[in-house]
Formats: sequence, structure tokens, C-alpha cells
Amino acid sequence: MKYAFPLAAVIALVLIALILVQIPGMQYLFGVVIPYLAMALFLGGFCYRVIHWGKSPVPFRIPTTCGQGYSLPWIKQDKLEAPVNTAQVVARMFLEIVLFRSLWRNTKATVYAGPKLTYESSKWLWLFSIMFHYSFLVIVIRHMRLFLDPVPGLVTFVEIGDSLLQIGAPVMYTTDVTIVLALLFLFGRRLMNPQVRYLSLVNDYFPLFLILGIVITGILMRFFIRTNVDINAIKQLAFGLVTFSPTIVTEISSLFYVHLFLVCTLLAYFPFSKLMHMGGVFLSPTRNLANNSRMKRHINPWNPDIKPHSYASYEDEFREDMVEQGIPVEKELPPKAND
Repeated sequence: MKYAFPLAAVIALVLIALILVQIPGMQYLFGVVIPYLAMALFLGGFCYRVIHWGKSPVPFRIPTTCGQGYSLPWIKQDKLEAPVNTAQVVARMFLEIVLFRSLWRNTKATVYAGPKLTYESSKWLWLFSIMFHYSFLVIVIRHMRLFLDPVPGLVTFVEIGDSLLQIGAPVMYTTDVTIVLALLFLFGRRLMNPQVRYLSLVNDYFPLFLILGIVITGILMRFFIRTNVDINAIKQLAFGLVTFSPTIVTEISSLFYVHLFLVCTLLAYFPFSKLMHMGGVFLSPTRNLANNSRMKRHINPWNPDIKPHSYASYEDEFREDMVEQGIPVEKELPPKAND
């Protein structure tokens, strides 16, 4: 049920768009109103989450370290695993964000007969994660040609690089294949691995099915139902959306509205899901803090300002109670005056 419900939800979204877009006037709703609402939710939710995280106090130095920290001069420091200054933290963050370094170093634990616990390298997850993220990035950059006029050279360069392995006509992009393979692997991993399947929730499967639906509808429009898709009308609509003058001048394929509706759903869902790790990774104190607790004293700003309380003043304050309870004191109580 954990994956049946999100799959049914995505199918329902497809059917809703496919049926309602047949009603006259609903094309404007799916082509203009919903995209604007989705983008507003995406930008507003994204900014809110990032600002909220940015305001969260971090009273302690809690960087994740698994290497030799800075110590004596003759002991070699692991500058990436235990950074002590800003430059080392930036290098660590760069490798983490661009190359998924921590995922590359990931290991899997397996119990064999005996029992015997072994730790083995697990590079497949890193490979398909890299494939998915960079394929998604390239696809987004390629789609920028629909929103920009003239098309920047960067977008053209990325598109040419993505179509170097030209197969047939229309051109088959490499990322169209790699993103499908990556999504199938990530989904299969959640089904086949007992530990991951147990930990997976509905909100882990829903983005996979949603993105897979977006990819499949895009591939269908490009390779299989191309004759019913007016690319000029789509570009005119996309350019009108970014210039706040949207128009729907001709009949556009119903599949395009399904594709666009799924994209809008992803944008609206993004800030409220685990996909927000795209922004959260930059604000993670386990990654963006220097491991310099031994070099610099860090005082918790939450601690109240407490004045020093010496033992002498403590005894002066509670001497009578201490004597009454039989606790030894340094100074005896002064004799009481006779009535």
C-alpha cells in the first residue's frame, strides 16, 4: 500500500488533466492559472523553508567528522573530513553538492551465515543518484529554450552535448534514457532492499512516480504523439507565462496539459517534501560548520547569564539549613543573643 497509493494518486492526476482539459475554457485553467499558482507555491514555500532554517539557532559545533582532526603539527589532518577553516568547509561542501562525496563513500552492511557481519562498498546508489540529478538538471536547462528568446548559448551548448549520441529522428537525448533508468533503479531499490522497503513511506514513492510520469509524458510527446503537438504554440504559451502575457492561440495536445499539470504538481509539492534537501544541504550544520572546537571556544547563546556563585557565598546563604541537616560548614553559626 505504501507504493500503491502514490501510484494511484499520480494516475488520478493524469486522468483529471486528461478529462477536464476537454471542456472548453479549461485549457486556460491548466495552461495559465495552475502554472502561476504552482510557481507561487514553489517560490513562497521554498523561501519560507530556507529562511526558517536560516533563523534556527545552532548553539553547538556539530559537524560530521570521520577523519583525523587538526592536532599536533606532525599528525596529518584530514582537511575534508575534519575542516577547521572556511576554505576547507567550502571544499567539502563543493564535493558534497557536485559529486555526492558522502554517498560515494557509502557502505552497506550485510549479515552472512555464522553470523558474520561484513561492510561492502555500495557504488550503485551513488551512480544512479548522479545520473538522476544531472539528467534532471540537463533536462531543465534544455527546456529553457521554451521560455527565452533569443536562446542563450549555454542552453544550445547543453542541448548539443545531450544529443551527441544521435539515434533516429527526432533526436533522442541521452538524458531521456538515463533519467528513466535512474528512476527505475531508485524505485526498485526501495522494493528489493528489505531495510529500505521497511523505512520507505508514501512520501518517498510519490515523487518517484510523479517525476516518472513527467518524463514519460514528455517522451510520448516527443517520439510517439508528435504530430498532435504544436511546439510553436507551446513556446508562445511558455514565453507568455514568463512575460506575464499568456495566451493560448491554438489547440494544443491534451498530453501537453497532462505533462504541464504534473510539472505544476511537482512544483507545488516540492517545498513541503523531502525534495527540499536541494536547499537544506546548504544549511546543514553537520556539513557547513568548521570542526574547530579545540581551537576556539564556542559559547551556547541559549545559556542564561549566570553570575559566579562561590562556595563561601553559597554557605553564607544556606548555612543555617546546612547545620540543621548536619552538613559540615567552614564557619560556625554566630551565637544567638539571649532573650
